[in-house]
Amino acid sequence: MSVVAEREARAQALVRRKRRERRGLKRVVRRIPFYVLVAAIFVYALFPFYWALRSAFTAESELFTTPLQYVPDHPTTENFSEVFSNGVFMRALLNSTIVAGTVTLIALALGSLAGYALGRFRFRGRSATLYVMLSMTIFPQIAILGALYTMINRFELYDSLRALILSYMILVLPFTVWVLTSFMRALPRDLEEAAYVDGASPLQTFYYVMLPLVAPGLVTAGLLAFIAAWNEFLFALSFTQSPEKYTVPVAITSFTEESAFDQPWGQIMAATVIVTVPLIVLTLVLQRRILAGLTAGAVKG
Repeated sequence: MSVVAEREARAQALVRRKRRERRGLKRVVRRIPFYVLVAAIFVYALFPFYWALRSAFTAESELFTTPLQYVPDHPTTENFSEVFSNGVFMRALLNSTIVAGTVTLIALALGSLAGYALGRFRFRGRSATLYVMLSMTIFPQIAILGALYTMINRFELYDSLRALILSYMILVLPFTVWVLTSFMRALPRDLEEAAYVDGASPLQTFYYVMLPLVAPGLVTAGLLAFIAAWNEFLFALSFTQSPEKYTVPVAITSFTEESAFDQPWGQIMAATVIVTVPLIVLTLVLQRRILAGLTAGAVKG
């Protein structure tokens, strides 16, 4: 009887194992379309940057050779050398760093104060203020370009970095306020009340208690504000005229002005890589805080 029972147990175990294998195979087959879609999105998103990287390390004489080479046979850094020796582009890198950094710091300073007021205090018109701030992000840039150009000319700010800082704040500040308001509103009110009991003023409570707790939100909003200011093109093109005031998007387009018939695509791609790499590095370094900020801001707000 023990031999028969053992055989039956083995047979049942074999049947269960085959069932698990069939279920696993069905599960894999059902997930194949999902994996295919993820792979397609991955290739679609990364292929432009790969092509820019490939073109940046390819000599100008080999960019349009046939058959097409996805990996250059003789990689070169000549395009990067030409870009780094371009005074206009190097000046534009400095201008973009100054403008984007200043815009980010001002947006975080004003946005955190406004977010604290809108998220923690009750007053008449609070919801209307929030929706007005959100509605400012709906209008396209071209819709306010004319009025903004007139205002900048009247203040004698044309062709200066101050004009770019002022105009970029219109794009960056509403989003920063909205994000930080959601973070401030999600914090427990007990912390604030405990600070008041200890004798802290509202400003001290904001600086010593609330601000450290919304660090993921500050990182998320700050990085997105920096990227928006770094990549902005329309206002930079409209409010600057001299090459000394160019930012990197405008400086990259200036490469095409050197010749009407022979465009330096290798140098353009090299400049694109140089401009994009700092943003990628910042995102990778701060990815944990960015993910924490995005998920925390999406829970309540």
